[in-house]
Amino acid sequence: MEVDAKVTTIHAVAGIIAGYISYVFSTGLISAIGKNETIAVLISLIILYIAGQVSERIFGKEAVGGTKGWLWSGIVPFFFIWLMVWVIFFNL
Repeated sequence: MEVDAKVTTIHAVAGIIAGYISYVFSTGLISAIGKNETIAVLISLIILYIAGQVSERIFGKEAVGGTKGWLWSGIVPFFFIWLMVWVIFFNL
């Protein structure tokens, strides 16, 4: 498997996790926070950044292509999977 495919896989898994966490924050399952979509989006951006840093540390900065490499190899699958999972859980 190429490094780009592995980076994409890491970001896809992170997108699933971020989608569920966004659902939890946006529907008010945590009563102390209430319904807050802004926090849900901010947490997903933090998860995206963490996934990129994990990719760089696992495969090396040169193999990934630095921040620019993991951002472009991972942001599109992360975004679509995150949004899809969030909408699926939201509509349950």
